[in-house]
Amino acid sequence: MSITWKGVMPAITTPFKADDTLDLELFKVNIEAQLHAGVHGIVLGGTLGEASTLTDAERRILTREAVKLVAGKVPVLMNIAEQTTKAAMELAKVAKADGAQGLMMLPPMRYNASDEEVVAYFKAVADSTSLPIMIYNNPIDYKIKVTLDMFEDLLKSCPNIQAVKESTRDTTNITRIINRFGDRLAIMTGVDTLALESLILGAEGWVAGLVDAFPAETVAIYELQKAGRIKEALAIYRWFMPLLELDIHPKLVQYIKLASVHTGIGSEYVRAPRLTLQGEERKRIEKIITDALEKRPKLPDYKQLETLV
Repeated sequence: MSITWKGVMPAITTPFKADDTLDLELFKVNIEAQLHAGVHGIVLGGTLGEASTLTDAERRILTREAVKLVAGKVPVLMNIAEQTTKAAMELAKVAKADGAQGLMMLPPMRYNASDEEVVAYFKAVADSTSLPIMIYNNPIDYKIKVTLDMFEDLLKSCPNIQAVKESTRDTTNITRIINRFGDRLAIMTGVDTLALESLILGAEGWVAGLVDAFPAETVAIYELQKAGRIKEALAIYRWFMPLLELDIHPKLVQYIKLASVHTGIGSEYVRAPRLTLQGEERKRIEKIITDALEKRPKLPDYKQLETLV
């Protein structure tokens, strides 16, 4: 199996109904909106997907539904965020059986593993599957950093480790990765508020969050910068920034889900212990969303840029 590690890959939210069951009809609405906007992949079971609250059965349902909905148009990836190597290997096996074409992997959860332990964990899972893997490097939120030396070790022995979701929030790391590994390790930026900078510096794509509410604007930024139309991309990006900042808050799930309600492609229901937004916080976030919607930019025909440039 192979994945082209380029473009916009939404970290999809998991829609729930008021009774806390999966809302598969709304899941379909959002996936179809992503495909219509021109995304290049789908990532399930990440932070925005409320992975830690999902049952094994729910993960399987979401994977199978997503694979059916995309119908081969783009790859579907399942995130692995497990506490044990054994559980991670089992999830990789199940994800492949359910039709996922790739994996995103975090270091071991909860336990503050050493560098040696993290490398051994990734190697064991990579050796257990043929699926291509993107390492999610987010030391800010998950407290473990995958260093360049650790990547060096992994890339030597694991050909299916092919990409990194770069979320260190240090854009200079993009240049360091390129200087060290060339095209051996594809870079997918994972921080919405650093996305355009990261793409210009050499990231191949964007694992995005606010795309769950604004798919067209997200893909337009990617396609415009790719075509060298930086000023147009920057204009959309500047409009987008107050919304993108919702992605770097502990309540990013609630914030982005509320935004998707305002654009008609999502639900605000979250799974406890998360709670839907209330009171002054809700008013503040809704104002950010409605202010942005009042000034929502008209997008160029970004899907045809290759023929226009």
